[in-house]
Amino acid sequence: MTHSGAYVYDPDRPAGSLHLRAARVLEGNWTGTSTVPSHGLYPHQWSWDSAFIAMGLRHLSPLRAQTELETLLGAQWGDGRIPHIVFNPSVPLDAYFPSPDFWRSSTAGRAAGAPRTVQTSGIVQPPVHALAAWLVHQADPGLSRSRSFLSRMYPRLAAWHRYLLHRRDLGGGGLASVVHPWEQGMDNSPCWDAPLSRVTPAAPRSFRRADLDHGSAEDRPTDLDYGRYVRLATDYRDGGYADGAGEFAVEDPAFNALLIASEHALAAIAQELGAAGTARHARAERLTAALVERLWDPAEGMFFCRDVYGGDERGGESYGGDARDEGESGALGSERGSAESGALASKRRSSESGAHGSERGSRSGALAPEQHSAESSAHASEQRSRAGALIPERSVAGLLPLILPALPRDIAATLVRTAGGPHFGLGGVARLAPSYDLTGHAFDPHRYWRGPAWFNTNWLLERGLRLHGEHGRAEELRAALLETADTSGFAEYVDPYTGEACGALGFSWTAALTLDLLHEPARADQADRPDRADRADQSTHVVSHPGHRAFDKAQGTPPHTSHASHTPHTPHSSFETGAKGGDRG
Repeated sequence: MTHSGAYVYDPDRPAGSLHLRAARVLEGNWTGTSTVPSHGLYPHQWSWDSAFIAMGLRHLSPLRAQTELETLLGAQWGDGRIPHIVFNPSVPLDAYFPSPDFWRSSTAGRAAGAPRTVQTSGIVQPPVHALAAWLVHQADPGLSRSRSFLSRMYPRLAAWHRYLLHRRDLGGGGLASVVHPWEQGMDNSPCWDAPLSRVTPAAPRSFRRADLDHGSAEDRPTDLDYGRYVRLATDYRDGGYADGAGEFAVEDPAFNALLIASEHALAAIAQELGAAGTARHARAERLTAALVERLWDPAEGMFFCRDVYGGDERGGESYGGDARDEGESGALGSERGSAESGALASKRRSSESGAHGSERGSRSGALAPEQHSAESSAHASEQRSRAGALIPERSVAGLLPLILPALPRDIAATLVRTAGGPHFGLGGVARLAPSYDLTGHAFDPHRYWRGPAWFNTNWLLERGLRLHGEHGRAEELRAALLETADTSGFAEYVDPYTGEACGALGFSWTAALTLDLLHEPARADQADRPDRADRADQSTHVVSHPGHRAFDKAQGTPPHTSHASHTPHTPHSSFETGAKGGDRG
């Protein structure tokens, strides 16, 4: 029973169990239509937070999980973008910066189709949403079908992907670019230091940082970095949120890996709705090939971010050269044998002299291409391919393509070795994989995204390890995640060595992903890779647990009828396992 007297679904678990405490966090952060990451530091709805939260909520209430995603996508822009923040109008403006009056979405974003009835930011976050929608459907397909959940979500999710694949292909190589560090989700990563060094920061007195009211300045971004974040956002807003005109454009491996995983999920959704889905699977495999071509460095054994404007007339620093000019498959050059090669050391010196601070109304569902502005066509016709330059900073983002089923086996095996090596220490010196290289020049175990371990990135790594047959390593990571969530009070992030809590406590995606891990069965059926043809005859049977309705009733949500039947499908990633009697969904 919660503090409000409502009962929470908790099958056969003792009072005070990790499961029940995680459920209480999600209930405490629920606003009635969505879940805040934390009431103090993050009092609005965040895009990729809500996707991860929905993945955990589906184990408690598939209805609430659907509502979470419906609320977020209800704020989608006409050009297809899903904004990274949907603002709660009841929250005071000074509670969070940048606030709605900074973004001015309904006016500055008018040409891009920003909604008029709700205020949002103008930038985006990683595209985890189709993946979340598919998993939420699997948790209770009867409820999903009765509410036409997927048929309502699909056109919006398709428009979201179309926006990223067309409007954000700023490098011309097929991958989506982020135009602000906040878009990638790992806000203060050292990967952004060199590209940010080209940005003139906003004057310190032109904004007030509300984040310092809730966290130590030593753990947050520096004022210099924050000034650059504000400048980028201001210029993007003042340009009407048109893509391709700013000073910052980076192809990130994690952002694109999540787009590819969600493209596979969209294919599964299409199949559920009666379409073939083969074109989306093919697109996902082409994007995987582009990811390898543009961002994989075989000598360093991981993926790196590509600075689209680096090494050309807009970017200056080349970071040691580009493989496209050298005829190599790895953009940092296969001749670089050591981790501390000359090019890497040169880049390190360059980044240190730069910005190395330290931080962190529904409309038509169709959103057809003709709704995009004329500027979109002009942008596409003027776009030219940019080689850019890889940024040789080792971020956990460079390991996350492990979630992709079509990743070549040798690359997957190399990523596993890199994760367990000295730079990330997974399964060794580090309790959880750090957000940044343990041996890196900018590593700080407590500074926002410059070293601490985060639960969502480690949850993705756990899935990737399991997908590629590393079940022992995956189980070790799962156990470490559950123990750390328990001892840290569901912290926002932790010291990767000790598990010491950092940032906000009672953090929603930490609680949600804890629930997901608690519902995870042994999954012996994933001993082989799920993209193998010999798995084509295997299907997933999904049923609803009766506890879902008990939770919904306690929360005042309407009852529903659940059906156990489910259309068979072939899994295309480790995420596509159904909820079996209330287990992993």
